[in-house]
Amino acid sequence: MAEALTHSIPRSVWYGWGDPGHDRTLPPAAWTQLRRRLGVRPLSRPRRPVDLADVRLPASGLTDEGRAALESVVGARHVLDDREELISRAGGKSWPDLYRLWTGDGRAAADVVVLPGDADEVARVLAVCAEHRIAVIPRGGGTSVVGGLTRPADAAGLRGVALLDLQRLDRMLHCDPISRLATFQPGLRGPDIEAALHPLGLTLGHYPQSHQEATFGGYLATRSAGQASTGYGRPDQHVVGLRLAAPTGELVIEPRTPASAAGPRLLDLVLGSEGAFGVITQATVRVQPLPTEKRHGAFMFDSYDQGCAALRVLAQDLGKGVIPDVCRLSDEEETAVNLGHAGRAGTAMLRYARLRGRHRPALLICVWEGTDASTLRARQRASERALRRAGGVRMPSVVATSWEKHRFDGPYARDVLLAHHVLADTLETATTWDNLGALHDRVGAAIRGALEVEGRRAVVMCHVSHVYAAGASLYYSFVSPEAADPLAQWQSVKDAACAAIIEGGGTITHHHAVGRDHRTWAEEEAGDLGVRTLRAVKRELDPVGVMNPGALIAVDPSTKAGTDVAGRSAATTPTGRDAGAAASASRDDDGGR
Repeated sequence: MAEALTHSIPRSVWYGWGDPGHDRTLPPAAWTQLRRRLGVRPLSRPRRPVDLADVRLPASGLTDEGRAALESVVGARHVLDDREELISRAGGKSWPDLYRLWTGDGRAAADVVVLPGDADEVARVLAVCAEHRIAVIPRGGGTSVVGGLTRPADAAGLRGVALLDLQRLDRMLHCDPISRLATFQPGLRGPDIEAALHPLGLTLGHYPQSHQEATFGGYLATRSAGQASTGYGRPDQHVVGLRLAAPTGELVIEPRTPASAAGPRLLDLVLGSEGAFGVITQATVRVQPLPTEKRHGAFMFDSYDQGCAALRVLAQDLGKGVIPDVCRLSDEEETAVNLGHAGRAGTAMLRYARLRGRHRPALLICVWEGTDASTLRARQRASERALRRAGGVRMPSVVATSWEKHRFDGPYARDVLLAHHVLADTLETATTWDNLGALHDRVGAAIRGALEVEGRRAVVMCHVSHVYAAGASLYYSFVSPEAADPLAQWQSVKDAACAAIIEGGGTITHHHAVGRDHRTWAEEEAGDLGVRTLRAVKRELDPVGVMNPGALIAVDPSTKAGTDVAGRSAATTPTGRDAGAAASASRDDDGGR
């Protein structure tokens, strides 16, 4: 068992996010704002997660024969069922995932953790699971915030649930610096990807907020986007080849040429498939020169709408190669909150903005990166000229450098607020420029309406985080005191926001993926024929239906592979409103959605 434990997650973060040594406090300025805006004060005795020994786990459905078959592939020391191993990997890192663990509900946990050592073992494990009808939940960094790692129920023909932890597949297999192509295994985490590339003068350039924990395979399986994706692009856009292990065999797409017209791109059937078709065991991606120069900038606009118009100019008139690699525009509410958190410095900046006529300003943060200082200065000058012409007022660059310093801290603050009975979470979407303002207002109003009930107040903020020639993303954060039933409160927000997104012409997810939380609305977005097409692909690659049942698309009734942990039948596809009703009905017996 000692060797297996070298691949374990730190025990101290089974109930929260990230690095166990990270500071988990809020600055006094943040508590001042929470008190003023929400009436929330820090508790003298904050809520603590239950003891590890008190977390309730599901009864195992794994047979002795199934376990023996798994051990025959990876060895007994890489098939783990210790409580700590199961609980530390129970679900993902969504707010409901964490709330359930804090309150002792560990029924998202698998029956067993399997740690394959290479692509061949992954393929053999999947074959064993198909033979023994063991559900497989592939796991990289475990950072899903959409229910992508939730245990399916065992009652519909499954004989246990295996969590396939890919962290032993953690190498860069090949790098071609001439073609700028690199091949990675799926379990390599974000910082380790960069550590492998930097000595070669290269970078993937992908920095999601989950960078420190998320893995390469997760980037591709969820079609992740990072904070610098405006400049570097999304990882799924750079994939040129991959290998997918599926229960029926291996799908191999070799990166033979820089482009091809040989039929539809099979790559696009795998990217974003969230483990529902199989497991990505390696992929080859385009990488880019490692930046040696960096410049920061910040601008204030009269309003969020004016800032969006400026971003559209950058994206459409200046285009790639000039536009900042990071473009982050906060709406008026988020600007006020963020500057309020900055204490005296933030107050001074708000005062400066008011002196310049910006009484409810919107803050834009820009970062340019490159390998040549003169080229970078020219990019910055061109961008700043366009921003000034669009009405922007330049602010001190320290605003941008401060954001960059703290850009991975958000999830830790969520953990702190959970301890003080405050609901804090995020969701995101994207749409075209002509619809951006209307969708921003519609979704924000829906979130606010779901939270501001029974006398509770809410803070609802939004920023544009990724910019394209045709449109941009919208990333919402919301904070409110917990209701008597926090899971029902969270679900009401999710239902209202997702309905507003679809009805308002947005995509149900820009970069958080589908998982189980978004599945109903994703199926509506895809349409009936689209869903049937995805099911046809799944039947070909996973005819028994063991691969992450209920994620991405509802379980095909013909496979009878299960339901999700909330107890909702995966053989039916409720509307968003029906899904909310089903969630409410299930809470009495399992605390789920």
